[in-house]
Amino acid sequence: MRVFRRARGARRCRRLRTPSAVLLLLGTVPGLAAVLALLVCASGVERTAAVSPAGPSRPPRPAEGRSAVVHVAPRPRIVPRSAWADDGANSQPPPRYDDKVVAVFVHHTDSPNGYACADVPRIIRALYAGQIGNRRWDDIGYNFLVDRCGTIYEGRAGGIERAVTGAHTQGFNHRTSGIAAIGTFTEGTAVPRPMTDSIAALAAWKLGLADIDPRARVRLVSSNGLSRYEAGATALLPTLAGHNDGYMTSCPGAALSALLPYIRDKAAHLQGRR
Repeated sequence: MRVFRRARGARRCRRLRTPSAVLLLLGTVPGLAAVLALLVCASGVERTAAVSPAGPSRPPRPAEGRSAVVHVAPRPRIVPRSAWADDGANSQPPPRYDDKVVAVFVHHTDSPNGYACADVPRIIRALYAGQIGNRRWDDIGYNFLVDRCGTIYEGRAGGIERAVTGAHTQGFNHRTSGIAAIGTFTEGTAVPRPMTDSIAALAAWKLGLADIDPRARVRLVSSNGLSRYEAGATALLPTLAGHNDGYMTSCPGAALSALLPYIRDKAAHLQGRR
């Protein structure tokens, strides 16, 4: 199968020029800053098309007459959606599903880093409000979000263990899961170790449901020509990828992107791979 790549030059997330008084306010109210960042940095996601519902993903059984080692990882603690969603977020249209998750895309939310972890539910509500209000989406795009303390939150509705079709990576929402690191991780920014370890644990578990090696590569078909690939083209991508692997953006930031090899290796170790 031929793999086509279309190079178009990376787009950087541009911040709005904001008066200093407003910036001071945003620095003290992380949720408001998150909404502002969403307005200028959320172009790398897309609405999803409906596919047939599927049941929970489970590790595949080896073919008859063959023996195979299925590499799974324990499910990490995930805070349910109900911890941050208000009544409006509970009134969602039916979720969409794929048959399984074969790749994970890592993002950052491009919002302030100096938040208190106790404020994260409010920050996620602000992200949700920005995406359904200003962007007119039906739900938050990310399947999961991870804060600086390493706490994992359920994002998009549909079921933690199921292959919920997200809206996180233009052209590559099907059969993938989006994990957003809450913060901004451009070059020179310190990335909290609890955050990277939790991303690794979550990716190890989610990919392990389909016995996918986090260090491998996978062929995905682009559904949208606004990605790095023409619609219908087959792309060979990391199974644990950065947002910029599929879309022309600087997300998840140079600092977090540099740690993806570590995250892949740790996830593979958690699956019991050598």
